[in-house]
Amino acid sequence: MRWVRVETENGPSYGIIDGDIVSLVKNCLFDDIEFTGENINLDSAKLMVPLVPKTFYAAGLNYAQHVIEQAKANNREPNIPNEPHIGYRATNALIAHGEPIIKPKDASDEFQYEGELVVVIGKRGKNLSEDEALDIVFGYSIGNDVSERKWQREDRTMWRAKNTDTFKPMGPWIETEVELNNLLTTVRVNDREVISFQTNNMIFGVQKFISAMSKYLTLIPGDMIWMGTEGHSKNLSPGDVCDISISGIGTLSNPVVAGV
Repeated sequence: MRWVRVETENGPSYGIIDGDIVSLVKNCLFDDIEFTGENINLDSAKLMVPLVPKTFYAAGLNYAQHVIEQAKANNREPNIPNEPHIGYRATNALIAHGEPIIKPKDASDEFQYEGELVVVIGKRGKNLSEDEALDIVFGYSIGNDVSERKWQREDRTMWRAKNTDTFKPMGPWIETEVELNNLLTTVRVNDREVISFQTNNMIFGVQKFISAMSKYLTLIPGDMIWMGTEGHSKNLSPGDVCDISISGIGTLSNPVVAGV
C-alpha cells in the first residue's frame, strides 16, 4: 500500500494511491483506514513531506564503500564500524518531492547528495530482538541527506552541515509493501546516473539498527530512521536536478537553487 500526504483546501491530508488516483482518508497515518469519499488525481496533487517525524534518527556510516571514500577524501584511514551508530536530524530541514534544495550562498563547492532508504516506525517498540524488529515498521520512503562537507569537517556538530533548511528532501510517499533484499538505489543528477547500489548492502541492516536502538530508546509511531548511503557523492550546483530512485518505492526529485 502506498500512502501519500497531500495539500488540500482543508489542510494536509493523507491518502492512499491506487494507480493515478489518491483516495483521501479521514484519520492519521497509523489509525484504521476510513475514507472521506474524496478522490484526487495524483498528477495534480500537491505532495507534502509524507511524514513529519516524532524523532528523526539517522544511521551513521552504514555502507562500507562510503566509509572508505569519506576516509580517503579526508586523508585518513577508514574505520569500519563494529556496531551501529545513530545520530539525529532536524525536522526544519525536511522538504517534499519537487521542492527546491537551497544551496546557501556561503556554502562551499562540496555540496553533496546522499541517497538513503527511510524507515518509518508504525508501532511502539522497546528491547526488540532482530527477529522482532520489522514488526514495528510501517513502511519505507526515500531521503536525500544533503550535506555540506566543509561545514561537516569544521563544525563540532552537524547542526548546519546536515540540518540547514531544505537539506532533507523526503518522499514522494511511503510504501508499506517492500522486500528489503530486492531494492536498488540509483542517484541521477541532470538525468545522468552517478551511483547505483544494492540498498540492503548495509554494514548493519534495518533489523540490526532497530534492535540495537530499542535497547536504549523507545521507538514510537511516527519516528523515522534514515539508513545511510553508499560511495562518494559528487557535488551539486544550482541548476542541477537530483533524482533518487529506490526500486519498488519510487523516485524523489528535487532541483537545486542558489540561496540569496
